[in-house]
Amino acid sequence: MRQPLIACICLVAALLFTVKSRGDDPMVVLIANPSVIQSSLSLETVRAIFAMRQRTLADGQAIHVFVLPDGDPLHEAFAKKILGVYPHQLRLAWDRAVFSGTGQAPNEVATAAEMVKAVATTPGGIGYAYRSELTNQVRVIDID
Repeated sequence: MRQPLIACICLVAALLFTVKSRGDDPMVVLIANPSVIQSSLSLETVRAIFAMRQRTLADGQAIHVFVLPDGDPLHEAFAKKILGVYPHQLRLAWDRAVFSGTGQAPNEVATAAEMVKAVATTPGGIGYAYRSELTNQVRVIDID
């Protein structure tokens, strides 16, 4: 009688400690060029930006999206934990837009360091990075 109760309590405790909201992962953050004036964006807006459906910010500034290759652990973490989609779902959306002629794919960089540099040097640049790899040349954008 006690073993099922203890097992149930352990399961509930484990679930409580592992559940996080999408924007609460302290390791992966949304970054932007300092020219981006918004300090936060809604999750829906971030999803639209990375699905390449939204090409400008609210102030009219053009967005330049940077991503890492599909198999990169940082890309997978950003897609799954922040956007709530699998990397292959993003790739399908980008390929569909490119092949139909209705859009374009994001700019792909090879490494996390290149991501930070590309975002830092491109007005309107938006990407993602591990918090530990940030420089003072990019801004962290909160996700509401």
